[in-house]
Order: sequence, then C-alpha cells, then structure tokens
Amino acid sequence: MKTIGKYTIRGLLGRGGMGKIYKVEHPVIGKISALKLLAPDPLLITLMGLTKLQAMFTAEAVTLAGLRHPHVVEILDYDLDGGQPYYLMQYYPNNLGTMIGEGARTDRPSRRIGIEKAVDYARQTLEGLAGLHDAGIIHRDIKPFNLLVTDQDSIKICDFGLSKLRGDKYAGPANLKVGSAWYAPPEQEQDPDSVDFSADLYSVGVTFYRMLTGRIPAREYVPVRRFNAQLDASWDRFIRKAIAPKSQDRFPTAAGMLAGLQELETAWEEQKGKICGLPRPKAGKPEGASSGKADPRSSPAKIEPSKAREFFPVDDLWRPVRRASETFEVHRHGVVSDRSTGRLWQQSGSAFPVTWPQARDYVEALNRSRFAGLRHWRLPTVEELLTLLTDDPQGEDFCIEPIFDRTQKWLWSCDRRSFTAAWYVSVEHGFVGWQDFTAAYSVRAVHVS
Repeated sequence: MKTIGKYTIRGLLGRGGMGKIYKVEHPVIGKISALKLLAPDPLLITLMGLTKLQAMFTAEAVTLAGLRHPHVVEILDYDLDGGQPYYLMQYYPNNLGTMIGEGARTDRPSRRIGIEKAVDYARQTLEGLAGLHDAGIIHRDIKPFNLLVTDQDSIKICDFGLSKLRGDKYAGPANLKVGSAWYAPPEQEQDPDSVDFSADLYSVGVTFYRMLTGRIPAREYVPVRRFNAQLDASWDRFIRKAIAPKSQDRFPTAAGMLAGLQELETAWEEQKGKICGLPRPKAGKPEGASSGKADPRSSPAKIEPSKAREFFPVDDLWRPVRRASETFEVHRHGVVSDRSTGRLWQQSGSAFPVTWPQARDYVEALNRSRFAGLRHWRLPTVEELLTLLTDDPQGEDFCIEPIFDRTQKWLWSCDRRSFTAAWYVSVEHGFVGWQDFTAAYSVRAVHVS
C-alpha cells in the first residue's frame, strides 16, 4: 500500500503544474485528509529549477499556516517525503467547479446556481479575500475549482501556489502564464507583477457571472437578464464594475465589493417577496416529457460514468430531462407520499451528513426501529431521487419540493459507480454526481407503499 510520509494514499484528487493532491488516511485514527505533494511538471523544472520550485512550494505552505480565516483552507501538517515537501489540509469533497459542472473546456456552458446561493457564495469568497488582502496576499487564481464547499455550505479558498505578497516580484520565466484563462484579468496575463488586489475581485466577478448565467463573460458582454428575467440592470452594473478591463475602474477593495453585493441582495429580497406572493401556475406537461409517469427503477445498480447518461434520465450537464409532477402529500410520523410513483419518503432524513457505509447503517437503524411503523426502508436509486426534483418557483432551475426538509441537500443513492464510489443527487442544485464512499452526504430513505 503506497504512502506519503505516514499517510496512506486513498486516491488522486487532482494535479497541476506544481504538484498532485491526494486523498490520504491517517494510519492510526483513520481520518481522511487532502495532501498536496510537490510533483512539478518536467517542463516547469527545466524552466525554473527544482530548488526554486521547492522554495515556492514551502512558501505556499508557510502562507497558509499563517492564515486564520473561516473562508480560507487551513494547513494541518508539513513534512518531506523522499526529499519532496508536502502539506496536509482538511478534505472537502465538494467544490464550486464540480457543483456548476465546469468541464475541461471552460468556455462551454455550465449549470446555473440560484440567485440567493450565488450571492451567498460570492459574499463568502469576498470575505475570505478581505482577510487575505489585509495580510497583504494577492491570490491570483480565484476560480470555481479553487473554492471548496464544506458540509455546512461554507466556502474555503484554496490553492495558494500562485499567490504573492504585495510588492513581491514574480520569480518565474517571462513566458509562463500566471492564473487561469477566462478568470484572470488582462493585466495579469501581460505582467503578473503588476497586479493588485483588484485582480482577485475581477476573478470573483467572472465567477459570479458564471454562477448566475452558466456562461463566461464574452468579449461583448451579454446582460444577465438574458438568462434570468428577474435580474435587472443593477446586477450588470455590479458585474461590469468587477470585471472592468482596467484595474482602476474596478472595486478598489473586497469590502467595497461586499457593500455593492449587499445592495443587490437587499433589492433582491424586496423583489423576491413580490414574486413569491404571486400564485403559482398549474403545472402542465413539460416540453419533451413522456406521457404518463414511469415507475422509477428500485433495484440498485453499478453504473460506470461513461454509461451513466444513457442509464440515468439526465442531460449533458447531468440535470433531469423531465420535471417531476407535484403529487406529494404529507402524512403523520414525518412521511411524505408520492401518489404518482407509490413511494413513501422520509420528510427529513439523516440529521447530519454521513459516509456511504454509514448511510446504509442509518437505513438499517430505521428498519430496526420501525420508523413510521414500517420496515423495508432503503436507500433510493438515482431515478427515485430525481422524482423529488421539480421546477423552482422562480423558474431558474430545479429544486426540491418545499414540503421536504431542506437540511438534506446532497442525497446518497444506493447506486454505485465502482467498488469505492457511489452516485448522489444534489436536491438543491438539481444534478446527479458521484463521490467516493468516504464523502459525507445526507440520507433520505424511501419505501414502496
């Protein structure tokens, strides 16, 4: 079994030009963590030299160790393995890039996030950046995949490999790009040394636009109203200021951008009250939906990712292709019935996120205690979980019916991806995904009546 230092490798989470990030396990207590090991690309070694890269990696670890902020990832350990440095961080299986479905081609459409959630994530990111900037640190690589999302829906800024202290000079070769295409401001691509704190705010602006629209801001800006009719011109003014080509035209500080975001949120809350006060139209047959409602699969299955979109009723962005009918009814003992499928559901579910093996234990405990006077509760299939999703009242994406407890946002299914991973459904953002068994998601058990 391979190890790095004393930690057992449980999987590769990702890699970049500077190193690899592994999921690792402590050999005694079994705690799962994320470990970043310096493993630079050979071309980078040729351009910069291994000694310089080791110094940069160690400086990144020192930077992280000196930070204490609820929205910045915390370093837990640092050591050497075979002469190469590594550091340990808390493991978070979710990140914003995965949540929006951003792929290898950044310019392709992604999933949108609800207005309130997009505002919340932008706020948390700006609060984290305010802490970094107060310490004189410019991150220079803010993007969805560098924004981890915890079980408590809290943002954690990570990956400080490209960060710099204000006034420091860039140590790499002149032709080496710093930052990520589409998210980095123009001046950073031309001269990495020239950037100030507004470079990070530019990246937040691009990320915010992406969350609201599912697109990257094009050279010719497309108003957000084209994607969501509830958003007026004030949202465009805010985003245009954040992503202004010239740094002097942007928000000067994270605090200033936070104040602008607060104004947007206040106006939206007033508008939302009016929207939600309107009667909801009766649900008709969604375009493209099949006539009638098929009985969803109830037997567990093992589905490889390459075949999953043929197996599950989802589109290219892993969203349900059919909207659910509103046929839910609340019963006593915390049970909800679905008349169209004959299923009984827990109205709530597990009190906190659990691993996949623990999810199975949770269901077994329900059966031992005869929850709601019933036995034969089980983990649902992906198809069964998709029947819980319906149109959002504001028409911007899918969300769970309000009669269900919203505490359980990410629900395990009984379907496995492999011998170490299982499929889940995000009921808040309306998509299907997979994670290894050690990730912590919620449970909502199902019973066939």
